[in-house]
Amino acid sequence: MTLKPIASLAVVVGLCCSCSTSVMHENSPEKQVAEKAFASGGNVEMHLDAGNYVIRAASGDQIRVAFGGNTGTASADVTADGSHATVSVKDAPHNDFHASIEVPKTSNLTIRLKAGNLELGGITGDKDIDSGAGNVQIAVGDPGDYGSADGSVTAGDIDAGAFGKSASGLNPHFDWAGSGKYKLHARLGAGNLVVKK
Repeated sequence: MTLKPIASLAVVVGLCCSCSTSVMHENSPEKQVAEKAFASGGNVEMHLDAGNYVIRAASGDQIRVAFGGNTGTASADVTADGSHATVSVKDAPHNDFHASIEVPKTSNLTIRLKAGNLELGGITGDKDIDSGAGNVQIAVGDPGDYGSADGSVTAGDIDAGAFGKSASGLNPHFDWAGSGKYKLHARLGAGNLVVKK
């Protein structure tokens, strides 16, 4: 009865490990595959297939998605309805696929990543992140902007230096409370979580 969960975790970890250890290949060209106008201050929900992703602030009020590396048959779809937008990346190859996603500088983010590495920074707002396996690095800016922050990892390490917290081993987690208005929640399967300024 206990073999199925263990086998499932092994598959996910294997999938994650097939991705490059570097979140992005800086010298590898990327091609824009989707763009949509979207006002600052809205909610952006992302459903991302396995791969390596960088999520950063756009230069204006729009959402942009670009692919690089081995793109295979990967596709991206961006929809927007008022103050809510959805970004979907599907059918990504399981080796050397990376993407960058730009959103307005002030955005509330909900990110669901199957597996892979994620780097997030330069965005002000709530952040709710769930990743099956892989490393996640979040740059939060000023910790004083947050009212609460928490993170957990099934197996791996947590370095939440921005909030003066760290943990390691099996099922490490951290909780922090402040006086700001934003919330940070991050949950990982197997991998390392870094939360920095």
